[in-house]
Amino acid sequence: MNNRSDIHTHSAHSFDGKSSLAEMVESARKKGLLFYGVSEHFDYEVYVRTGEAKERKIDEAAYFHDARHLQDDYAGVLNVLVGAEFGYDDNGLSLPMYLATYEKYRPDYVINSVHCVDGEDYYFCSSFALKKFERPKQDVYSQYLAIVRASLDVEYPYDVVGHFGYLCRYAPYPDRELRVSEFQKQIDEILTEIIRRDKILEVNSKSKDEKEITVPSREILERYFELGGRQVSFGSDAHNVDDVCAHFAEVTAMLKEIGFTYYTVPCRGERIKVEM
Repeated sequence: MNNRSDIHTHSAHSFDGKSSLAEMVESARKKGLLFYGVSEHFDYEVYVRTGEAKERKIDEAAYFHDARHLQDDYAGVLNVLVGAEFGYDDNGLSLPMYLATYEKYRPDYVINSVHCVDGEDYYFCSSFALKKFERPKQDVYSQYLAIVRASLDVEYPYDVVGHFGYLCRYAPYPDRELRVSEFQKQIDEILTEIIRRDKILEVNSKSKDEKEITVPSREILERYFELGGRQVSFGSDAHNVDDVCAHFAEVTAMLKEIGFTYYTVPCRGERIKVEM
């Protein structure tokens, strides 16, 4: 059975996407995916903080127009899901924009992701390393976990908690791992809340780490399973056609070893179980 699904991807509608949306969807078809979800960045938290970062602000109307047309064009050939990756900022300034976008366009699903601390993306940590990362790893990671926990209470509807452990990709510490043993109380609270709220934990294959093939790490996924979590989604975080569904086989094998038996694909309030 074809069980390959990828619901965290970006096209050129996102500021950092490399391939057109049409190219991304066609790549998913050629690779034989069962479900393909596009989840463009909606970086309102960066936009409202900086003002000058207008290149980060997506053209919402153009994206949803193009995506819905492709969804119709591929009906019966590929299950195209039109999603969105919403960010979080604890000052609340971006919340009205996210709520308005959700109400106007009704994406098929929403990924809730934390990219920023104080309005600055961890991706650009090199530009503010002295300001953000001169502190001990314990302090920086604890702050990140507190932001992730707060994001779970956000008012916009969401289905998936995206790339939990995102800052591990970019933090300039010799040891970047987010360990349960070091942050168990905070990690357990987050995982327990995801389960309690009936949300899906994303398994993101873009780890940028030689030891870990996913974000979150295997250790965190094992802890999630121990706590009773069973809903996981696969996301390649692809920004070009080559990376669509990247490392799916390796990730699936690891999840099976832990005990997971299915992926959960969200669509318009429905939860579709796809056997691994």
